[in-house]
Amino acid sequence: MFVRRRVRIVAATNRDLKKEIAAGRFREDLYYRLNVFPIEIAPLRERKENIPGLASHFIDTVVNELSCPRPRLTRAGTEMLLNYDWPGNIRELCNVIQRAAVLAQGGALEFDLPMGNPPAELTFQKPAIRDDSNAGYLTEAEIRRRERENLSIVLQKTGWRIKGIGGAAELLGVSPLLCSPG
Repeated sequence: MFVRRRVRIVAATNRDLKKEIAAGRFREDLYYRLNVFPIEIAPLRERKENIPGLASHFIDTVVNELSCPRPRLTRAGTEMLLNYDWPGNIRELCNVIQRAAVLAQGGALEFDLPMGNPPAELTFQKPAIRDDSNAGYLTEAEIRRRERENLSIVLQKTGWRIKGIGGAAELLGVSPLLCSPG
């Protein structure tokens, strides 16, 4: 039996497809099939006025998804976001907000953004480990510090993915709600 279906294809790229066609890297016939209703959106670095609203939206999303305390976006934090070039566009902003919200635990958001030209990859700097093994016991503060260090290492290993397959919660064997550094 033949079944009719309506299908819509939405395609996105950050490349100039006309230049790609001229260079022989994109098929011209495919371009004309896809180019029925083009929508061009400027990169985030060219519409920085949208950053505070997007940041607020992503904070709401993280709070709802993880049931975590609502972090504060300070004026200094907003300025940092506005002064960054966002080579990864909105996806990068979302990831930065999510990472900062997990680490903030309801406090002020702190962003680890390079100023000037961003490197190809943001890196995590592992905190120095203090050796208190001679004491024979760990204080509550030391236990919490070690838990934070361990969680930060796991988050770095999972690309800051908290839940889902290959996320930090799965790797640690805990609920995603418990997967926030204390």
